[in-house]
Amino acid sequence: MKIKSVSLRNFKRFTDLEIQDIPETAKLVIIAGPNGCGKSSLFDGLKSWHRQWKGAGHNWNLRYYPKHGTENVSHITNAVKVEFYGEEPTDSNEKKKALYTRTAYRNDPLFSLSSLNKVPSQLDEERFEMLIQNDAVVSNNYQRLASQAFKDVFKSYDENATIREFREHVIGDIKSAIRRVFPDLHLNDLGDPLEDGTFFFGKGISQRFDYQNLSGGEKAAFDLILDLVVKIRGFNNTVFCIDEPELHMNSRLQGHLLQEMFNLINDDSQLWIATHSIGMMRKAKDLATRNPGSVAFLDFDKRDFDRKQIIKPETVNRAFWENVLHVALDDLAALVTPSQIVICEGVSRGTAYGQNVGHDAACLDKIFSGEFPDTKFIAGGNCNDVVSDRYALIGAIEALSSGAKIIRMIDRDDRSGEQISELQKEGVRVLSRRHLECYLYDDEVLDALCESQSLQNKKQELKEAKKAALLESVKRGNANDDMKSASGKIYTETKRLLGLTGAGNDSKSFMRSTLAPLLVSSMVAYKELRQDIFAGTSC
Repeated sequence: MKIKSVSLRNFKRFTDLEIQDIPETAKLVIIAGPNGCGKSSLFDGLKSWHRQWKGAGHNWNLRYYPKHGTENVSHITNAVKVEFYGEEPTDSNEKKKALYTRTAYRNDPLFSLSSLNKVPSQLDEERFEMLIQNDAVVSNNYQRLASQAFKDVFKSYDENATIREFREHVIGDIKSAIRRVFPDLHLNDLGDPLEDGTFFFGKGISQRFDYQNLSGGEKAAFDLILDLVVKIRGFNNTVFCIDEPELHMNSRLQGHLLQEMFNLINDDSQLWIATHSIGMMRKAKDLATRNPGSVAFLDFDKRDFDRKQIIKPETVNRAFWENVLHVALDDLAALVTPSQIVICEGVSRGTAYGQNVGHDAACLDKIFSGEFPDTKFIAGGNCNDVVSDRYALIGAIEALSSGAKIIRMIDRDDRSGEQISELQKEGVRVLSRRHLECYLYDDEVLDALCESQSLQNKKQELKEAKKAALLESVKRGNANDDMKSASGKIYTETKRLLGLTGAGNDSKSFMRSTLAPLLVSSMVAYKELRQDIFAGTSC
């Protein structure tokens, strides 16, 4: 099964939350955000809803589930609703395996069994009720593996098979998964379940050391892999929810683990991960690139959950990744560079302050974030600074990211064809129009602005106002294509004609917040600007 939407009312952190439009193709759903933003509360809602839906009953704890300070919801069915793709199952077993949840409290430091007991069906197992409770399952999964092995020996396994083949039948898929995550760690065997029942491992010259000697990160990863391998033997058509799978692991291990979990999940199932880990997010980005449509990202950061919030899968662009990295790395996010960097004109941060610092770069980031999500524009000073690399940006970027491609770009201004040719020989791109304002105030962009306000009848009047502003600029001694000098007048006339509010306090903020998003790939101005900057690049 795959979830299409979830709604929560006055539940935990949420007053009114709607999660909508999860794609049916999504095999992995990432809930991203800092600690305390509500990721675990979402899983609490799903877990509580599932207990009630499958007929296990539900203890509506008034101190835990309702959001304090809001009208109390009397029952879980009024607080949480879940919509799946396809028809809702009616078979009780299909309902039981529709959702499987792991809490963030999975510590199982050691165990050793001296007897085997019959274990209940995985479908009937109820280990916890709330996401704050402990969820240690390694010893339970050991019992399940060993018990099933005894059953197979006497009832169902091929009597002509060798001992080696039987052992591979019992733990072979777990061994393979562990080897892919930890190439130097080998799962040897299950020991003697009636005397020293535990998992035994080998690493380097050390052989047959038991589970308790694994590191914290190895135990955490082994737990999740073991549990998934055991569960998918009986669970298909399932939504697996894992809260903070990255605990106790370094970022490289986090990525390997997510890759393995992604591979283990059946195509008819879905994996929901709540995380703020850089390793998990980087691997999710890689999976999204290699498997288009298979990963959906839900951003819980900077949400006011005291008000109604509608969350849909994020457009995966540079702005989204920068925000994710700021959550995961805080101030270190600036050190994570994209694969391509364009140094353009503009006062850079650190040399000046104010809302218009890095103006051109901010506009260009917005314009091209969809088509070039791994490209970052940065301000490099005036045209001479960019050409000469006065601030040594190229060297600094290369030191931080040896694989990043660097492009330098400047305005055309009044340069002659000969000057432009010389600059191009030096590897500097030159805009074909005078400056960025010529693209942002293009007639097609202004038409799109009118359409966005449902004021199509104002198109011609707005274009006439632009012409008048340019004529006034020419009378002041400026060139007839100097849109920058006319931009202030065009901005005020546009606001007046269209009755705009909240569109920016000055012409530059107006360009960044209102015009830049309207310059899209179907427009001639976009295609020209794209050609000017990216001609011949592969990013």
